[in-house]
Amino acid sequence: MTAPARIGPYRIERLLGVGSFATVWLGHDPSLDARVAIKVLADNWSHDLRVRERFLEEGRLLWRLDHERLVRVHAVGELDDGRPYLVMAWAEGGSLRDRLEAGPPPVEAGLRLLREIASGAAVLHANGIVHRDLTPGNILFRAHGTTADPAAHRVAVTRSGWPDGERVLIADLGLAKALAAASGLTARAGTPGYMAPEQDDPLAIVDTSADVYALGRLGSRLLGAPPAESGPEAAPRRDVPPGVVDVLRRATSPRPGNRFPDAAAFAAALDRATARTRRDRGQPVAGRRPAVVAGAALAAVAVLAGTVSDSTWVHPRGGPGTGQDATRRITVGLPDGWRAGGSGWAGQRDARGSLDPAVVISPDPARWPADPGLPGAFVGLSRGLAAHYSPARYVAERPHADCTASPPRITRQGGLTWVVVAFTGCPTGKPVLVEAAAIGPDGAGLAYVQVAPPAGGGDDFVDALLAGVRVRR
Repeated sequence: MTAPARIGPYRIERLLGVGSFATVWLGHDPSLDARVAIKVLADNWSHDLRVRERFLEEGRLLWRLDHERLVRVHAVGELDDGRPYLVMAWAEGGSLRDRLEAGPPPVEAGLRLLREIASGAAVLHANGIVHRDLTPGNILFRAHGTTADPAAHRVAVTRSGWPDGERVLIADLGLAKALAAASGLTARAGTPGYMAPEQDDPLAIVDTSADVYALGRLGSRLLGAPPAESGPEAAPRRDVPPGVVDVLRRATSPRPGNRFPDAAAFAAALDRATARTRRDRGQPVAGRRPAVVAGAALAAVAVLAGTVSDSTWVHPRGGPGTGQDATRRITVGLPDGWRAGGSGWAGQRDARGSLDPAVVISPDPARWPADPGLPGAFVGLSRGLAAHYSPARYVAERPHADCTASPPRITRQGGLTWVVVAFTGCPTGKPVLVEAAAIGPDGAGLAYVQVAPPAGGGDDFVDALLAGVRVRR
């Protein structure tokens, strides 16, 4: 295949891959002085309107979701012959299919990688999308940061084989389908070996459990564990925890109803299985502590729902003892001695591509992520989440596997009806975490609050804090 000299404004360097429906080229973006991947609809499908629409829908989905666990789309264009193309971020680390050619990774690396893949699939499921084709070829690797030197990256991969610290991306949403349209005369879609049995039936309901099946099959490739009840294709390695084998067997059940309902539930079960094994072996249990991201004047806070970014101090504007985010859509009453910091919910964007509003409050917002004893709270607001979640469902999908969960309770505070669940006895990180969500007034969106209360601060403290949360359009 002869490489074109240019596609639109992009200079073409080489061919990256050829698929059934598209060809992918490595190009150079002169305006950004950066390499990009350009996916072009195959010539033999250019006149099939259904395939063309599916190709463009992939671009729209990736643009709308714009998440760090998914390959990002920068632009959409059209060739002189009318074929559309997508300009995407280049994953210079190659695919999982490439890595597996040399054999499976060590068990710890395989478990870590499977967990990352499940987190990416959970992003799709949270947005009402089923991928339908999760395979090693659609799992890509990229070095953290956008200025990574590709040559240095390749050397690092060659030395260790399965490096830690890379970003795992899910690609190729060409077969993805909205859950509302995932049943009824759906064309056969998927890759044999990873495709759930029901995907063979054009009248079957294909939902998130189909992606769970694929996650189980990916786990069997990574860990050498038996994938299904119908008979093992590989004996599990002796160092694969039995609990993990059970998780993979359930995930790949021929019956959709016997599997985990979605990727978030699969990931939670995987966490429980690995944590239980570590406790049985007397090893420390790694908690999923909030990460710390450096900012210009304040370390940003990563919480289970997202990250506060653009970390500049936000001085109280709403009066004594209050703080606001940069958009002034969130106002929070501050407990005595607490301050507000941060603006923007990283990884959570609105329809225009801007970060959803968020703010962190604490006696010391910069230290809150790393200090288990320091209280504080994250408050975020998202119209996009409100379109896909009820408050009860959003809270339910934020489990802390190693903690003890209280029954959900409903409380009316500050004019909002909150669903609240407290997690206590957490062995690592914050000893107590409280998750709360509510629907704001007049289409403001879903309000989400994660609280680490001070010692002795129970429901009364949480309710008082929620009473001080005000959100608006």
